[in-house]
Amino acid sequence: MPRTVTVGLDGSAESRAAAEWAAREAVLRGLPLRLVQVWEPLPDPLAQAPLLGAEAEQEWTERAPSESAAGLRLRHPGLEVSTEQRTGDPVDELCEAAGTSELLALGSRGLGGFQGVIVGSVGMAVAGHAGCPVVLVRAGEQAADEHLADPAGIPSAATPFRPVVLGLDITAPDAALLDFAFGTAALRGAPLRVVYAWVPQPPPAYTSTPGYAYEAEAPPVAEEALEPRNAFMLGRALEPWRKSFPDVDVAEAAVEGSAGSVLVDAARDACLVVVGRRVRKSRLGAHLGHVAHAVLHHSPAPVAVVPHG
Repeated sequence: MPRTVTVGLDGSAESRAAAEWAAREAVLRGLPLRLVQVWEPLPDPLAQAPLLGAEAEQEWTERAPSESAAGLRLRHPGLEVSTEQRTGDPVDELCEAAGTSELLALGSRGLGGFQGVIVGSVGMAVAGHAGCPVVLVRAGEQAADEHLADPAGIPSAATPFRPVVLGLDITAPDAALLDFAFGTAALRGAPLRVVYAWVPQPPPAYTSTPGYAYEAEAPPVAEEALEPRNAFMLGRALEPWRKSFPDVDVAEAAVEGSAGSVLVDAARDACLVVVGRRVRKSRLGAHLGHVAHAVLHHSPAPVAVVPHG
């Protein structure tokens, strides 16, 4: 199956914003757009009982994807848009759809309502398990929000893109994460801002042996040496990617502070924030680290969660 940009559609304001974002991304990448709606079946006792509004709900379920696709085709002439309806567990179905996707876009928070709506917990679970990058988009996100204001200070989609922000761990810089961030910035002609946040080491621990003076277990790196060391390591990690993407304007910063807070602050002027998620084999358990959680909950810009080894 050809690769697509895929979006999970549930009728919420968040998923509509995600669909618009995904359409713009599909145009940038020259890929078709696929709208996936997942219907979660009712438990047997409820399925057998007459439900008020069941016919209206079924009509909405069948009509919504085609209407959304028609609107996206009008707003993005030439974009190939397909629809797909699935029945089952939303997390499982969306993760399966991600298997043939270049990336998957979801609303960052559902509004509730119809059975099978993708609520926040579903979006977080998919971001933690999908095999492709997952981009979470908030309600109200518009094309102009990704761009700089025009000279008069008015929002515009015709001006250059705001920076793409990448949160990078210099102790384990991953190729998939760097490739996605650099490639995404290159597609937009946007600058890339790479941020590594660090916190000072705690005071040295001391041990004692009867008859001997206290001794430090291991001397820490002097705090005043951390900033230049981290900046050097960050620059070295980025060097091969600068050569592979010579047209991308890259700025890096090794910043003292909590990684989540630093990235959320950087997100205020970004068109997209990119964070990594280490792949795990288990189906259960927490798959998103505390940094990704913080950014997903508080970033005003769309957030891309990229799985890596």
